[in-house]
Amino acid sequence: MPTMTTPTRDAQAAPQGDSTSLLPKKLAHSRPLFDPEIVGRAVRASFVKLNPATLLKNPVMFVVEVGAALTTVFLIRDIFTGRGAAGFPVQIALWLWFTALFANFAEAMAEARGKAQADALRKTKTDALAKRVTESGKIERAPASALRAGDVVIVEAGDLIPGDGEVIEGIATVDESVITGESAPVIRESGGDRSAVTGGTKVLSDRIRVKITSNPGETFLDRMIALVEGAQRQKTPNEIALNILIAGLTLIFLLAVITLQPFSAFAAAQAGAGHVPSVAVLVSLLVCLIPTTIGGLLSAIGIAGMDRVMQHNVLAMSGKAVEAAGDVNSLLLDKTGTITLGNRQAVEFLPVPGVTKEELADAAQLSSLADETPEGRSVVVLAKQKYGMRGRHIDEREAAFIPFSAYTRMSGVDFPGRRLRKGATEAIAKFVIDQGGSVPADFKDGSDRISRNGGTPLAVADGKRLMGIIHLKDVVKGGMKERIAQLRLMGIRTVMITGDNPLTAAAIAAEAGVDDFLAQATPKDKLEYIRKEQAAGRLVAMTGDGTNDAPALAQADVGLAMNTGTMAAKEAGNMVDLDSNPTKLIEVVAIGKQLLITRGALTTFSIANDVAKYFAIIPAMFMATYPALGKLNIMGLHTPESAVLAAVIFNALIIIALVPLALRGVKYRPLSAASLLRRNLLIYGAGGILAPFPGIWVIDQLLHVLHLA
Repeated sequence: MPTMTTPTRDAQAAPQGDSTSLLPKKLAHSRPLFDPEIVGRAVRASFVKLNPATLLKNPVMFVVEVGAALTTVFLIRDIFTGRGAAGFPVQIALWLWFTALFANFAEAMAEARGKAQADALRKTKTDALAKRVTESGKIERAPASALRAGDVVIVEAGDLIPGDGEVIEGIATVDESVITGESAPVIRESGGDRSAVTGGTKVLSDRIRVKITSNPGETFLDRMIALVEGAQRQKTPNEIALNILIAGLTLIFLLAVITLQPFSAFAAAQAGAGHVPSVAVLVSLLVCLIPTTIGGLLSAIGIAGMDRVMQHNVLAMSGKAVEAAGDVNSLLLDKTGTITLGNRQAVEFLPVPGVTKEELADAAQLSSLADETPEGRSVVVLAKQKYGMRGRHIDEREAAFIPFSAYTRMSGVDFPGRRLRKGATEAIAKFVIDQGGSVPADFKDGSDRISRNGGTPLAVADGKRLMGIIHLKDVVKGGMKERIAQLRLMGIRTVMITGDNPLTAAAIAAEAGVDDFLAQATPKDKLEYIRKEQAAGRLVAMTGDGTNDAPALAQADVGLAMNTGTMAAKEAGNMVDLDSNPTKLIEVVAIGKQLLITRGALTTFSIANDVAKYFAIIPAMFMATYPALGKLNIMGLHTPESAVLAAVIFNALIIIALVPLALRGVKYRPLSAASLLRRNLLIYGAGGILAPFPGIWVIDQLLHVLHLA
């Protein structure tokens, strides 16, 4: 049997390997969380970020730094004037500076991973020589940096593509591993949805004419470098709102602590005992009461969220896009390639009366040997799998293979004694009648039944003998129904978009378990559907790769464009999937949910955490004046100084302890909003209240044993 090994264009263009493959394997994603190089870079950046102008963007940590500076100034004054012992204020000042440094370290760690990615991407940039076509039609050599939008270049096998552009003539295989990290080449050709090429990728075969669409410094690679630089990330609306909240809490506690000094002086004078808290104690109280934990980790959470999206080989154009993904209510999924495998597959042989299934399988396989379509290959595979038809003995010199033709609507093979054909039912019925045969009365009913169920019938004939029907169907991807069910549990409504007729669409929608479908969809239909959903107050996400998807991608709250798609689609979307895997949208939504949950969990923990610290510092401050407050010293802390110092140390160390959680994110499970809230309060609310008690107690014991307070 002839071996049909030439891959189809779709097969070559399809993404290879794991859909969750990382961005170029040499980038920071493949490194451990605390890679020494990244940690070293983050430590250096932590000190740089102590610049007040930098910390001013983070009100909570700015207050901490001002408090640390104020404590240090009074400490230096006391040392030179000889007022009191310096041991306690020195420790307080050191731990306050550590608190600011630890918060800077969390943000710097997240940024350092982005900078490591950017550095690796910069190494891939090269100023290649381009073959630019002049207005007179001549070819001249020009550096890639000299190219401008609108220039036309010739790229041949072995050449680097000098800039982002569109293929306007020819077809070629391209190595895009510098962008996607995948070694399998893809096909780029003029026209259609696979015409976009990226600067820095390499042509492996053939010759293409490319129209440059970007100017120097504006290429896709330049945008990637800029976007993965964590320092350039803009705050998202939710993050800004949370910053305002914690800034408000900080202001309230600041006013409360400022009034404590005169109140303490008045109370001590009235009671005739006690003392006025020092500046170090007041600053410690303020730092422990304001939400320093979330204030120190908030920026790191946002940067790490974008980093996790990048780990799935998705380039987010902004943090807002990632955040919006977490709030999505409606998810629009294309049928072909997203919900289904992308090509119809043979699933069943249905012989007519008088023909066995083995005979039909034999004829179907032989008639498909010249069929290079995925459907044709699936017929060969089905015959092998179900009936073990692996070895076929056909003399190529005697066989005449008939390729599929849109005119005849069938394919097959002729060899001595047999004329095998496979194709559309009407075409095969006509072929049988022309050969002198007849068509069974119930043949059309069986064909119509398959069509009504969303399948495609293909008839098979051996000369004048009609053999039966092959049932082709869009095969829903394995586990898709379960994933759709998880999305429903998350409160996300799924909508399948297809150009198929309503009957086929309904059958696939029912099998996949989606909530709704849009059949025979045109670009205008997609756009209007998204607008209707948004008008109802829903946030919509969709995926697309063609120019006709661009309006809908631009309208959607989250538009995931395929890297293999047109430049128009990539410009319209706010995310680009470098793997061009349409199902990636489901992962993106999950990552967005994880970002929001992580932020909410650590905010809950931080605020709850502050409640427990009251029991350490408030009794310590006023026990001398009001002995009754000693009953609130439920942890039995040794001295007022050890209680305050233990709380400050715990407050600093908890930020470092939570850095891995902020960078990795809270593990996300697809649960309802109510279940997520209960879980959040139970784990991070209760945990935030309980954790400081043993933590502060242990630190107090160590301080007592080491005679540090």
